Amino acid sequence: MTSKSLEPDSRPRRQRRKQARPQELLDAALELFVQNGYAATHSDEVARRAGVSKGTLYLYFPSKEELFKAVVRATLSNLIAEGAELAERHEGSTRELLLAIGRIWWERIGSRPAAGLHRVLLAELSHFPELQRFYADEVVAPADRLFARALQRGIERGEFRDIPVEEACYALIAPLLMRALDGGTLWAPPVRPVEQLLALQIDILLRGIERRDGPATAIPAAAHATNAA
Repeated sequence: MTSKSLEPDSRPRRQRRKQARPQELLDAALELFVQNGYAATHSDEVARRAGVSKGTLYLYFPSKEELFKAVVRATLSNLIAEGAELAERHEGSTRELLLAIGRIWWERIGSRPAAGLHRVLLAELSHFPELQRFYADEVVAPADRLFARALQRGIERGEFRDIPVEEACYALIAPLLMRALDGGTLWAPPVRPVEQLLALQIDILLRGIERRDGPATAIPAAAHATNAA
């Protein structure tokens, strides 16, 4: 019996094309935002690259701001949501969970053109307060929650010491973002696969926060306050 997924698409070609347009527009917009930056990218350029009229673009995305938000949601926000679902289902160690999250991020973002979004966001969002708030709400906060939940999981399971979770999140995220921001401009591409570097980074961090023999040692509250200051 032939699988339904293998059957020819019987919809008219025009209908199939119409349903594909939003993704084509997002792909074109991602390329141009990464290539030119947010301010220098124009809606008519996106439409031309996607092979549609500017009016067609506005049927799906009424402004450049909404188009940019859609690109961020389709790349960064959706991936973070998938990471949260993975964390909920994960039954192994927290070390394995962190490695899995980092590997997925690299495969889907860090090693692809979407990594260039981080450079655009860092360079330009301060000039666009609304987009800055959007990015903080839909990317930064959910990413922080994802890593915080993973670290807290490790603490509650007795795998990690009692550490200031918020600060530890930055220790996990910052090297990944640095690798994406670099894009090969500061250092030549590493000889070893990035997956090995990712595993080493997480291993170095975890050797500092994993429990050893004997009771867990909590970081004093005064140290937390000093770090915050």
